[in-house]
Order: sequence, then C-alpha cells, then structure tokens
Amino acid sequence: MRKTLVVGAGQSGLQLALGLQSQGYEVTLMSNRTADEVRAGRVMSTQCMFHTALQHERDLQINFWESQAPRIQGLGVSVAAPDSSRAVDWVGMLDGYAQSVDQRIKMAGWMETFAQRGGQLVIHGAAVSDLDFFARRYDLVLVSAGKGELVSMFGRDAARSPYTAPQRALAVAYVHGMGPRPEHPDFDAVRCNLVPGVGELFVMPTLTNSGRADILFWEGLPGGPLDVFQGMKDPNEHLAVTLELLERYLPWEYARSTKVELTDAGGTLAGRYTPTVRDPVGRLPGGGLVLGVGDVVVANDPITGQGSNSASKCAASYLASIVERGEEPFDEQWMRETFDRYWRTAQHVTKWTNAMLAPPPEHVLNIIGAAGQFQPIADRFANGFDDPSDFENFFYDPAKAEAYLGEVAARV
Repeated sequence: MRKTLVVGAGQSGLQLALGLQSQGYEVTLMSNRTADEVRAGRVMSTQCMFHTALQHERDLQINFWESQAPRIQGLGVSVAAPDSSRAVDWVGMLDGYAQSVDQRIKMAGWMETFAQRGGQLVIHGAAVSDLDFFARRYDLVLVSAGKGELVSMFGRDAARSPYTAPQRALAVAYVHGMGPRPEHPDFDAVRCNLVPGVGELFVMPTLTNSGRADILFWEGLPGGPLDVFQGMKDPNEHLAVTLELLERYLPWEYARSTKVELTDAGGTLAGRYTPTVRDPVGRLPGGGLVLGVGDVVVANDPITGQGSNSASKCAASYLASIVERGEEPFDEQWMRETFDRYWRTAQHVTKWTNAMLAPPPEHVLNIIGAAGQFQPIADRFANGFDDPSDFENFFYDPAKAEAYLGEVAARV
C-alpha cells in the first residue's frame, strides 16, 4: 500500500486526502488546527462552488451539506454609474446550481470523516525541516498549505505571474438578516456589483454554523476608498464600515442590508495577496521533492470566485494522476506532468482572473452591456464561472467579441 502525506487541511488537501483514502492509499494528513478549532475559528474564505467542482465532491460522496446549503441558480452583474444609480443590471442563469458552504463547517467535517475512515490525522504546524524528515518515509508528499514557510519552497513562475503586488484589498463579512434582491425574490444568485475606479462588491448566499447567511465581500483597489479594513480588529466596526460603503456606492444593495447582523464574532476577514503561479516542485534541504497542490502553486485573486473551484479541480486532477501512476515512482518528471495536466484547466482561470483585475477594455464593456439586452449573453457569462475556458471563444479578442455579439443580435 503506497503511503502519502498531505500537508494542509483546506479544500484541496482534504479532498485529495479523502480521495486517496477511498482508493486504498495509506494517507497521513497534517493540519495546524483541530476540527474543533477550525469550526470555532474565523471565517477563511468566500467560497462559491460551481457545478464542476460540486460534482467532484459528489463523486467522492463527501457532499454532506448539499441538501442544506442554498442553491444558487444565477449570477448577476450590476455596474454603478457616477450618481450611484445602476448603469447595468442583469442576471444570468446557471446550467447547474452553485453552492457555498462555510469552510469552517466543511473542513471540520471532512477532517472528522477522514479520521473516522481510518486516516492518520496529525495536528502539527509543519516546517520545511519536518518535511525533510517525512519525505524519506512516504512515497509522496503533497503540500497544500498555501501560507507560511512551506510556500517559500516553491519558486515564483514569473512568466505566468504578471503581478508583483496585491491588486485588491479584501474585506469579508458573514451576515444574517439580508433581504432578497427584489428583481428575483424567488431564486438565489451571486451578485457582482462593479464600481468603476473603486472596486467590487460580491454578495452570495451561504450555509454557516448558524444556518443560512449571506456574504458581503468588498474588493477594493489598493489605496482607494475601500482600502480601509487593514488592521481593523473589532468585527462590529468592520460591519459598520462595510455598510457605510454600501450606502455610499451601492444603495440598491444597502437597501436590503439595513437589518443585517454578523453571524458570529469570527464572521469577518480582511487581507490582501499577490496573484502568483509557482513552480510545482519543492526541493527539500535533504534532496527530497514535494509536490505543491491548489493555491500553493496557483493562487488567483478571488475576484472571479475561483479559489475553492480551482482547489477542487486540482485535487481531482492530481487524484487521477496518482492513481494512474500505479507502482511507478513519483519522480520529478511525474510531478511536473501532473501539474501540467492540472494547468491545462488552471491556465484559463488565471488568464480570466488577471484580465478581470485590469480596467476593462471597450469590447468587454460591450459584452457586459449587451448581457443586459440579450439573455443568452448573460447566461453564457454566468456559466463561464464554472468553465472559464469558454471565455477564450468570445471574451478576450475584440474581433471574436464583436462577431459573437453580432450573432446573438441576429438570432433575436
């Protein structure tokens, strides 16, 4: 039985550990926190998982919260005009529903499931020196802990990483008491609100420890009026500032937020990071090799909501590569081929996310505007969140965009 060590208990690490376990591998999982500490801790993300990623969980039969989490049927875009009215407002319908489950619930539950199924769960904050020791005792060491010392083993891939500094200041609040969007009170949708020159607000329904909630997620241009959350310790102050900014820039979202309250004291999060693609192979001081997983190797800004989706797709791709390897050694060539297989999917996410961080060119503004007139355009844009490779066909190239918009208009 081949022995694997997975370091890091997030979406990619846990999904991969549970997948390997289901295939009969002897798996050790290292986490720097217990399941109870995760469950009672601070929120970790704004996860909204679309159909393909959700299917990976179903395939492993670890979709434990699917019947409880809100079913997100659409994805809407609004653009604020200078007078704070809506210059653009539409919603595209998803072919398969999306869902968001607070990672405090999911990761804690998955850790407990892993242990119940016979996996060895080690609560220990791993350092490079620890991996140097373990690399000689396992057939494969996978690093999915996307922060701290371990990430330094994986060098930045400059050719695939156009940004050298954070492009957004991030601020998250989980709330109860938010009203529905009056345009579609009968179904849930992620709402993307764009404030040109200022930033973006995303609103998404989620399942948290205390039941259904909504996530208010500001992405502010660094140094701009939304970049005010850094170092803010008081969660109530964080919420108050979130709402003040809503009232100023997005009055239609503020109107349904006047009665909100935080889900819990750990329901806020703020930070920033630089979008980075890294070399997938980490070299240990003793000569051993480890393979990076998830956002260790491909970390995108959350502006396109791809973090947990990419983590799930990476885990599924790696699982297939590991199983197909059989008894052959997990050498450097295999590690690079394994990453390249995942990159065939991930490259589209990175290209699209980096494009959305930049000021939109005229042809992209035309697409967003036309989606308000033609439902098929809105639906196609919404479903790109599940399969970003489709943006190659109509989003980046002005000529392709013009041709597509012309085709849709001619059909109507």
